[in-house]
Amino acid sequence: METGSAGGSAAGNVTEGTGSGPDWIALPPGLLRMRRLLLVVWLVPLTVATGVLLGVFVGPPWAAFAVLPLALLLWGWPMLGRNWRSWRYAERADDLLISRGVLWWEQTIVPYGRMQLVEVTSGPVERHFGLASVQLHTAAAASDARIPGLLPEEAERLRDRLTELGEARSAGL
Repeated sequence: METGSAGGSAAGNVTEGTGSGPDWIALPPGLLRMRRLLLVVWLVPLTVATGVLLGVFVGPPWAAFAVLPLALLLWGWPMLGRNWRSWRYAERADDLLISRGVLWWEQTIVPYGRMQLVEVTSGPVERHFGLASVQLHTAAAASDARIPGLLPEEAERLRDRLTELGEARSAGL
């Protein structure tokens, strides 16, 4: 598995180059909706509680500190969008590419023959939004890779395909 740290961007289903690059697959918009809803669910009550509690117990001028969680909400909203657009993956003949990151860009290459376990997980919030994640485990402990926020059908398809390719590649070793 390799990682890089050069700048890059991803959005939608992108094909790099003229047929020579990988066919990138973007994450579904449900992941962005889920993350933004969680941001609002945590920061709006925190903003209100900060303003009310400081205003009542310390004094009205201190209620202005409620602007801090609100500012975090206003900053986090577009940042979540940028992060979501940066995630993408591509299935190639011999390996799986996962690209992510805005400020620190990282590209992970997982050879099919090195995969030991591919699992699909979905917590209660992910299930509510109809999402699942694919976790790839390899022989090296530090090289596990993950693709979050996939539709369950795509996660299962990817798990089955990666498992099949992993078995075929490892049998040839």
